[in-house]
Amino acid sequence: MKSLIVYSSRTGNTRAVAEAVKEAFPEPCTLAPVEEAPAVDDYDVIAIGYWVDKGMPDAKAKTFMEKIKGKKVGLFGTLGAYPDSEHANDCRAKAEALMEGNEMLGQFLCQGRVDPKVLEMMAKVASDQHPMTDERKARIEEAKKHPNEEDFEQAKAFFRKCLKG
Repeated sequence: MKSLIVYSSRTGNTRAVAEAVKEAFPEPCTLAPVEEAPAVDDYDVIAIGYWVDKGMPDAKAKTFMEKIKGKKVGLFGTLGAYPDSEHANDCRAKAEALMEGNEMLGQFLCQGRVDPKVLEMMAKVASDQHPMTDERKARIEEAKKHPNEEDFEQAKAFFRKCLKG
């Protein structure tokens, strides 16, 4: 089985998860940032990593995902929200919808620190829809601790299970 892991990362969060996920895959396995992704034709399994941007996989990952057809695919991502939240579930659903025409192996999400530039932008455009509440501040502080070793171990375990079928 020849595998490919492609990731898009803004702050290094998703890259770190991708490196951990690679440990779950047997060789030969190629790891590449989305900007350097090889053609997918020769790969049996593809894992795609993204960071959540406005409730969707980021633009670079999304563009790559939309090109994949007829493959076994697993997804992994990072986001500032809690991975068991309603928002995370919506993000998962949107990401999986992009993979129509493929065999989905599953999807792993974990928290990741939010880019300070994004936080600045959010503060400038804060509205009633996304006010900076104490709860939100606490979630952002928690996100700064991720991804961590526990997240990496969970990601590896998730993909080992997916690969076993």
